[in-house]
Amino acid sequence: MTTTTSAPGTPSTGPSGFSGFLDRYFSISQRGSTIGREVRGGLVTFLAMSYIVVLNPLIIGTVADGTGSFLGGDEATSVAKVAAATALVAGVMSILMGVVARFPIAMAAGLGLNAVVAFSIAMLPDMTWADAMGVVVLEGLIILILVLTGFREAVFNAVPAELKVAISVGIGLFIAFIGLVDSGFVRIPASQATPVELGIGGSVASWPLLVFVVGLLTAIVLWIKKVRGALLIAIVGATVLAFLVEAFGKVGFRSADNPGGWSLNAPVWPDSPVAVPDFSLIGQVSLFGSIEKVGFLTVVLLVFTLLLADFFDTMGTMVAIGGEAGLLDAKGNPPRTREILVVDSVGAIAGGAGSVSSNTAYIESAAGVGEGARTGLASVVTGLAFLLTTFLSPIVDMVPFEAATPVLVLVGFLMMTQITGIDWRKLELSIPAFLVIILMPFTYSITVGLGAGFVSFVLIKVLLGKVRQVHPLMWIATVLFVLYFIRGPLQTWIG
Repeated sequence: MTTTTSAPGTPSTGPSGFSGFLDRYFSISQRGSTIGREVRGGLVTFLAMSYIVVLNPLIIGTVADGTGSFLGGDEATSVAKVAAATALVAGVMSILMGVVARFPIAMAAGLGLNAVVAFSIAMLPDMTWADAMGVVVLEGLIILILVLTGFREAVFNAVPAELKVAISVGIGLFIAFIGLVDSGFVRIPASQATPVELGIGGSVASWPLLVFVVGLLTAIVLWIKKVRGALLIAIVGATVLAFLVEAFGKVGFRSADNPGGWSLNAPVWPDSPVAVPDFSLIGQVSLFGSIEKVGFLTVVLLVFTLLLADFFDTMGTMVAIGGEAGLLDAKGNPPRTREILVVDSVGAIAGGAGSVSSNTAYIESAAGVGEGARTGLASVVTGLAFLLTTFLSPIVDMVPFEAATPVLVLVGFLMMTQITGIDWRKLELSIPAFLVIILMPFTYSITVGLGAGFVSFVLIKVLLGKVRQVHPLMWIATVLFVLYFIRGPLQTWIG
């Protein structure tokens, strides 16, 4: 769907006063939304991605750097410090995205990127966490330059429309798969006889899985009946059910001895709903310390790895969100593309400076779009919720994956419906599109799916003798992706 939007500030006959200002600034009425929908959408997005406040500390707060030290210097307090900084930076960047780009995308520490920082950068010999975060800041500065010079946006505009549609569909399948895996509805079998299986031993054999199924069915029925706030109601309702299940069943956390437990957060009422945050990690960064520790060439390769993932992931995310919201123009581009990419680039810098890893656009924002969000006001609401989380983290910890992830599955379906925008008879385009769609969920990586689509598109054109049909920037992107795919041997060669 294509929607034409006019510039914020255009005179309208909408509401007056402060609500009128919000309506005009964010183009709420022009995009067919309301302030109420934006608020609900922002809250749904927050609930769908709030897991990062718990998960990011578990990834980077529990790993020692190359000197044996933990983030903040103390293993006992590292997780709490990372959680507070994660929520703070996510809140600031989501608000910035909403105010500057006026687009319904929220930001937080990027999954995958944080693992690269923890296990491929910080653990290098003699590398400190401050050095590792300096690498993240350097990557952010470079990608910001690429945006300001117009290069990043030009690459995005060079991508064929069919591949942009495939990006949306592939990400839809990807986030549905994320929902299924994070909930435990799909998991690696203990026997490892197959890559994945249904639940526990091929069956829905635990109370948490039942909560997931009930939450998913609730979301589906409410959505079909067009109930306002359907996704938010489903999350809250499933959380209440999970709370009752834990209160009476004492399910506990999932482990090898307890495969039927909650996957991450246990729905237990905290001793205190308020916790005083510790922001001492902010600013703990050494910009060029990594070069002294591992050498210039190694740092270049590390920066390139982070940069390529950041460079294309956000492109895919903004196309997917824009397509679901009906905000793409005739060429498949969202409004205020430059502003979206600038804020996303600043997110990498802010994430490194905040010691929480690169912050990036979150595809879970599609959950809020599914609830009706169409403007940056939703992102502002999400950001405010993250800021409150710095004090109310015990409340957020009450929402288990099994209650929040059903929304991701339903949103995956909604994004899948865009597949009709691909002409499958055009094999030169549909085959690369197919690779994009299947490899995003199968490799658990947006970047890999994008890379496979780009490389296969260019190779097909070359082998068919249609080199002139390939945009020069697609050649550059393809070369970068090839380097990305062989970065393991390159790292070994560099030493």
